[in-house]
Amino acid sequence: MVRSASAKAPSPNAPCLWAPLDDEVYRNYHDTEWGVPEYDARALFEKLILDGFQAGLSWRTILYKRDNFRKAFDGFNPEKIARYTPKKIERLMSDAGIIRSSTKINAAIGNAKVYLDIMETQQDGFSGLLWDFVDGAPVVNKVKNYRDHQVKSPESEAMAKELKRLGFKFCGPVIVYAFMQAVGMVNDHETACPRWKAVQKLAR
Repeated sequence: MVRSASAKAPSPNAPCLWAPLDDEVYRNYHDTEWGVPEYDARALFEKLILDGFQAGLSWRTILYKRDNFRKAFDGFNPEKIARYTPKKIERLMSDAGIIRSSTKINAAIGNAKVYLDIMETQQDGFSGLLWDFVDGAPVVNKVKNYRDHQVKSPESEAMAKELKRLGFKFCGPVIVYAFMQAVGMVNDHETACPRWKAVQKLAR
């Protein structure tokens, strides 16, 4: 999430301060997506891949390129990504609308192959595998100011370790924790933010 140097202390019923009010795209992401429990395996796969591309960058950078990523990566269809050829990789490397990193692109291809293997071998699939690390229910934290939230947790460290064991790349505990925040496995909305209570009602 973006760190805003001009952020002030949160007031009652104020949305999280990390998404600037004058940034419509980022604010909409906060208001409609971030922290909402996601259970769809394909959606979780997309978010994890995008978080991998975020490594060393801001999420805002990825968010503004997300539609380009979806187009370039065939809607994040893992079956198609797993079959990408060197020619396809060349096209991706020439696409200015995405992050042109051969390391991250090849990692996404490898991750797609691991995802497909998990879907075939794990009884509860990719979604079940990930949600098991929080016992199937979101961890609800009580963050008063976004600057105070943790950047990793025992759960993210355990998830990252397992994902790496299975063959995933760009999935360290900090990246995984940001992923868990985004897909609602962790509720790190500020307690004064209306979304803190709202997303709790969306959990299964």
